[in-house]
Amino acid sequence: MLSVLLQQFLGLLNTVKLVDIIDILVVAFLIFYAIRMVRETRAEQLFKGLIALLLVYLISSIVGFRTLGFLLGTVLNNAVVVVLIIFQPEVRRILEQLGRNKISSTITNVFGPSNDDAVGRIRLIRLIDALCDSCAFLAKQKMGALIVIERETKLGEIIKSGTIIDADPSMELIGNLFFVNSPLHDGAMVVRGGRLYAAGCFLPLSDSQELDKSLGTRHRAAVGMSENSDALVIVVSEETGIISTAQNGVLKRNYTLEQLNELLRGELLDEHASAPEKKSGIWRNKK
Repeated sequence: MLSVLLQQFLGLLNTVKLVDIIDILVVAFLIFYAIRMVRETRAEQLFKGLIALLLVYLISSIVGFRTLGFLLGTVLNNAVVVVLIIFQPEVRRILEQLGRNKISSTITNVFGPSNDDAVGRIRLIRLIDALCDSCAFLAKQKMGALIVIERETKLGEIIKSGTIIDADPSMELIGNLFFVNSPLHDGAMVVRGGRLYAAGCFLPLSDSQELDKSLGTRHRAAVGMSENSDALVIVVSEETGIISTAQNGVLKRNYTLEQLNELLRGELLDEHASAPEKKSGIWRNKK
């Protein structure tokens, strides 16, 4: 019996071609990637719910519950449409992340302008210094702020909800925008191409249950924006003056100004800020 099974297995291996192995590996990678994307998110619970429906359908078919089996069968026969409707935010997030991978970045660099030239680099350094100086001032005064730094994912819809300013970055301008009596202080400021591009913008709120209940609308909006794009979002708490950042749906709090500067340089300049000549912001001279 064992020899027969072994012969059948060897015969099956003889029919397998290289293209079949590649096909299986690609499918396995896609399944693994999909599981990793929905893990520890709302989609994970929805996915478990669909599996539960499938099990109930199989049991109803075995037992003979025709009406229940018909209803569940109708749902499962349209599973693709159901999944796209239920998982719409997650599917959008997956497609956006695929669009931000190294291949798409390479295509963008080949067919589009490069941001790694000297002028662009100087503009980004000035932006980083202005943001750090502003966060130092806002945190000290306990004035709330919400700053969205646009990256690969374009935020045209978010920008349309606010007011275009398109100005060079400066601590004075950012402070005025988030001043309590300013008409634009309640919304978010969007940074595009190293410039302060729009203010008073409305951001999508995150529905994550993992966020601390004590956090306000600014922090939930920051996480929501980072869930729907690759933007780097900076938050200054109005109540505590604590500086936080949100990236890829993850909120990190209690940033020092040195840590914020290092993060911005690492993300925007693609390197760590270690050279002392690069540290020229006002806040660094205040101990």
